[in-house]
Amino acid sequence: MKVTLVKSLIKQKEMHKKVARALGLRKVGDCREHKNTPQIQGMIFKIRHLLKVSENNG
Repeated sequence: MKVTLVKSLIKQKEMHKKVARALGLRKVGDCREHKNTPQIQGMIFKIRHLLKVSENNG
């Protein structure tokens, strides 16, 4: 799955910043590809209001 940071981390909770960092996202517009595992799904769920997620069909 492809994860993109679409909102700024400024004024976000410290835990949300750490989760975004763990996903490899630093700046608005950063994209990373991750395998669809329960751990990644949990991190995405935690900061879903900051992300855009798309499935890779391939």
